[in-house]
This record gives sequence, structure tokens and C-alpha cells, in this order.
Amino acid sequence: MANADKPVLVIVIPCYNEEEVLPITIDKLSAKIKELVSNNIICEKSSLLFVDDGSKDRTWSIIEKYHAENLSLPYSVRLPKNRGHQNALICGLLHSREYADAVISIDADLQDDIKAIDNMLEAYVSGCEIVLGVRSKRENDGLFKRISAGFFYYIMRFLGADIVKNHADFRLMGKKALEALAAVLAEKQQGIFLRGIIPGLGFKTNIVYYKRQKRLAGKSKYTFWKMFKLALNGISYSIKKKYP
Repeated sequence: MANADKPVLVIVIPCYNEEEVLPITIDKLSAKIKELVSNNIICEKSSLLFVDDGSKDRTWSIIEKYHAENLSLPYSVRLPKNRGHQNALICGLLHSREYADAVISIDADLQDDIKAIDNMLEAYVSGCEIVLGVRSKRENDGLFKRISAGFFYYIMRFLGADIVKNHADFRLMGKKALEALAAVLAEKQQGIFLRGIIPGLGFKTNIVYYKRQKRLAGKSKYTFWKMFKLALNGISYSIKKKYP
């Protein structure tokens, strides 16, 4: 840790064709970093790390502009083609662990409430190596998504997955948890399901509840087929866990 009282925080943001919302996201997350530094909660070396998941719009040029203005490390990552949200997220987590004491992952649309970051860091400082952001309500989701999500979590728990209902990929992980995740991923070649793997790593874990926000700009890139593929990975992971 760079300072015994102030951890280095890296916020990892996977991006795919997010040129509409990304300038707003950068402004809001940069302001949050500055606020946390000013309040002596995190180290001044804390920064944002973007993973451009093969975007075809101006996403990468916006990210480059951010780094040119901030000269921050670690430098963001540009994947040569679209690898999917989970792979982009994993890339960001593994890339940032060399620099960070703690990493928070969040989607570029900022529907996950950045105010919850304060509570995540509070739990981390108190000794939690993993802090999961959990939606308190799903009122911004359509009826189909609410029903399908409820069914998805029911099936996952029935199959034995260590999955927390209404938790997606908004979470904090400390360095020890990141190293443990890297070791697990090194042994897995496919069917990666972070929502099942991370809670099962065995570290002290806490939950922070938050209200899901509306998307700031642009449209969701998480199509039905991408959600379906994630669900298949989750089912595959759960079956293998229950029936190895």
C-alpha cells in the first residue's frame, strides 16, 4: 500500500461503443476520485482505467484524451476486437492489480450509483477484501428483465452457485482477492462467470446496497444474446461446481 492510511484505488470501466456517455462518465468518476483524495480516503495516485472492448466509434480517442490530460497510471487498454464484457472486465482487473491496493469495477453507463463507492471503501478499510454492490430495487428495469433476472438468480442458487441476488459486476476487490482471482482464471479456459467465482474466493466480504440509476446517455450494448450467453456460462459454471 502506498500509504498506510490511504490505499491506491483504480476504477476499472469496460467500454464498448460508449462515445455518447463516456465524457460524462469521465467527468463524474474523475470528480469522485478528487473528492476521495481531498477527504484523505484514497491516495493521490488513484486513477481510472478503461478497457475499450473493440469499439468502432470514438471511444478510444476519448480515453486517450483523458490520459493525455491526466498522465495517470495504469494506462488504459484497447482490445483489438470485441471480446465481450466479462473478458474486457477481466483484462482490466488483471492489468490494474500491479498498481492498485483496491480495484472497483463499474459499467460506463454509471447506472451503478457512484455514491456507493464511499461505503465500499469504508468496508475495505475495515478489513473486507471483497465488497459487492447490490441493487436495492429494479424499478428502472422493464417487466421482462425483472422476471428473467429473478428466474436467473433462482436457477443459479438452485444449481449451487455462490451468487448474490441483484449483484452484477459493481464491486470492490483488494489486492489479495485479485491475486486469488488471477490464480483461478489461470486454470479456467472458458465458461468464465465472475459473479459465481468471486464470492467463492473465501475472503471477508461485505455488501453495499444502492439504487440503480437511469442510463446517462446512449443505449445499452448488453443485448439479449449477450445476456443469454452470460446465463449459459453461469449455468455451466454452476453445474460443474455441483457435479464436478
